[in-house]
Amino acid sequence: MLLKVISLLSLAAAAVICYFTAAFGSLAWLWILPLSVVGVFLGCLVFVFLFLLVLSWTINPKVPQEEDSKFVRWISKLVCPAVFPLLRTKISTCGLEKLPADGRFLLVCNHLGYLDVILLLAAFPNAQLAFISKQENENMLIIGRLMHRILTQKINRENDREALRTIISCIKLIESDKASIAVFPEGYTSLDGKLQKFRNGVFKIAQRADVPIVVCTLTGTEKVFPNFLRCKRTHVTLHLVDVIPAAELQGVTTAVIGDRVHAMMADDLGPEYAPKLEE
Repeated sequence: MLLKVISLLSLAAAAVICYFTAAFGSLAWLWILPLSVVGVFLGCLVFVFLFLLVLSWTINPKVPQEEDSKFVRWISKLVCPAVFPLLRTKISTCGLEKLPADGRFLLVCNHLGYLDVILLLAAFPNAQLAFISKQENENMLIIGRLMHRILTQKINRENDREALRTIISCIKLIESDKASIAVFPEGYTSLDGKLQKFRNGVFKIAQRADVPIVVCTLTGTEKVFPNFLRCKRTHVTLHLVDVIPAAELQGVTTAVIGDRVHAMMADDLGPEYAPKLEE
């Protein structure tokens, strides 16, 4: 949507430039028009970037966020889908119709890179996802602070007591119907692109909040930036594998749930991304 608006604005502005420079009266419009379109398009992108930068500067990540920001959600719906076409990336999705139409849920996915969050926000714009993120991510340019305004929950992965507080906060967000929770159960970005062991404590969120688990897989996001720098296109896939009903999560340990989810992801990804973990 955002890129379409910018493209139409660029074309209209270029036509106006050609009109006032009398370019249409000669063959000059053949170079003035395309150069104007490109110039205005790039100028609009710079404006959007500066707007997001200034907006992020107004956010203090140290101040607890109690309510979801409707304005930042709206901004994310506009900006996130525009990121991937700009990075010469094609996105294929499958199974998104399985997403629960009503009620909250816990979404889990493998983790390949920083673009995973942007892709999930773009793919599920109305799901009102709040992510669990490591504390260091709040220092990321623009993204870290904007994520704070949409109820991202910081987690200290090296301190079990503090991690438990984050889990409890996520349960409360779901129970108060403020957001659904999205988490990467591997805990870290995969360095080799393959599925890693899970930190099973996150599945306690679904158990305690009595909500289903939405299992997703991603492939290709770790290749986007390297391919872009080499002027190559990238194909990224997002697959909503299945939804585990809340009733099937009761009476079992989080380790059992973790093994089940891991097997679902591994089977879907295949050996290239997810070889079988040794027992």
